[in-house]
Amino acid sequence: MVTRSGSAEWQGGLKDGKGTVSTQSGALKDLSYGFNTRFGDTPGTNPEELIGAAHAACFSMALSKMLGEAGIGDIDIKTTSKITLEQDGDGFTVTKAHLVTQISGDGDKARIQDLAQQAKAGCPISKLLNAEVTMDATVA
Repeated sequence: MVTRSGSAEWQGGLKDGKGTVSTQSGALKDLSYGFNTRFGDTPGTNPEELIGAAHAACFSMALSKMLGEAGIGDIDIKTTSKITLEQDGDGFTVTKAHLVTQISGDGDKARIQDLAQQAKAGCPISKLLNAEVTMDATVA
């Protein structure tokens, strides 16, 4: 079993406060986030884009494993996960995660597309998200 962690600190109120996020590995250290980075255009990060990055990375790794096991070589995967946050009553809910991926490899395009669908459903972050997970996959 592997356990990894991320952490966050927050000071102040929702709209005037600010925070930082860090990861156990140190890859992210004291990266700023706040109301305006989440709902506006202020530089910094937000929970949804961090989830998107984690989802895209997880999917890409899962697909790479599946393609390799299927004997497909020369693998190149570029993935984005678009996380949708919508108002839900007085709060907000993540309602959708949409994967956009470009895949190339030296195998049958239909087989690669099928494996991409399996990876979408099977990657651990897809399983974690309690939202509709959709995908547009392009095989070159």
